[in-house]
Amino acid sequence: MGKIEIISNDKSTSEIIIKTGLADKISDYFEDKKYFLVTNTTLAKLYPSFLKNFKNNRIIIIKDGEKYKNEKTFNYIINHLLKEKIERKDCVVALGGGVVGDLAGYCASSVLRGVELIQIPTTLLAMCDSSIGGKTGYNTKYGKNLAGSFYLAKKVLIDPLFLKTLNNYEYKCALGEIVKYALIEKSCKCDEFYNLFEILERYSLFELRENIEKTIEKIIEICAKLKVSVVNKDKLEGGLRKILNLGHTFAHPIETLSNYKKISHGEAVSFGIKCASKLSYNLGKIDEQYYSKICNLLDKFNLINDKINFKKEKIIELMKHDKKTLDGKINIIMPSSPLEAELFENIDLPSLEACLP
Repeated sequence: MGKIEIISNDKSTSEIIIKTGLADKISDYFEDKKYFLVTNTTLAKLYPSFLKNFKNNRIIIIKDGEKYKNEKTFNYIINHLLKEKIERKDCVVALGGGVVGDLAGYCASSVLRGVELIQIPTTLLAMCDSSIGGKTGYNTKYGKNLAGSFYLAKKVLIDPLFLKTLNNYEYKCALGEIVKYALIEKSCKCDEFYNLFEILERYSLFELRENIEKTIEKIIEICAKLKVSVVNKDKLEGGLRKILNLGHTFAHPIETLSNYKKISHGEAVSFGIKCASKLSYNLGKIDEQYYSKICNLLDKFNLINDKINFKKEKIIELMKHDKKTLDGKINIIMPSSPLEAELFENIDLPSLEACLP
């Protein structure tokens, strides 16, 4: 396919290229400058030939897992970059999923007050969502992604062939974010309508995995175009971009309470989408038929982890740390009509308790 370009409010640009086999010719996308690779231990073992594109002293390998998306790992990357004398004209390359992408992105935005960044996502979740749009950061003891910056990658290079190494669980982790896009498609104000919800209803998880170069690549393209449509209008989440947080106000406390173990981001988002949809239904924003369709889609892919059984009061207390919370009032993105969502403000405590299992 061709290129998708983000042109944000401050005129910075980000070029997104989706192409099968792109990773085998990665040098075609590099210029005459120093490139520093950030990846994790798992990917370093899976793709040793890819690492050969970089000098050994410019390869930074971090531990694999959400629990390592923290200040300690951030400092480790920054210090390695400085030790190897990175300059402002140089570039940080992130090879990995959301953890690597968010950390490497925040480091690129911080070191020397900003160097060029290239994202090369290797998970379906990162290809469809986290590598696009410039959100970077790490988790703190107070919650997920509470330290970070908005920093667009110069290029996002997506090769769907990386997905051949993923298992069913990792696909399911991504489907939470993909379902999110299906529920907000009309709100994204994209020039074209794809009906992603209907596409997801049509296929089983097995069929999606077996059709990486057709169905999955098309889904990645749809999600990318929907997110770009939003980010082009609102880079810094001042308004429209908040709809991309559907499910996340519930999800982030779940991840924090689990200490970023056993429950993936996608599973937490799926849980959050179900809660937000129930809240919307209870408040009369959506009807029973649409609420049932949402639940059926989540259940079809078995996206809700039964290990999510934390006390309601603990979830709600952490929700108060959400970035959309203002003056102590909890504001939540909810489905407002079929394929649309919007921000509803000052949700009362009884309503929140009623939508939590």
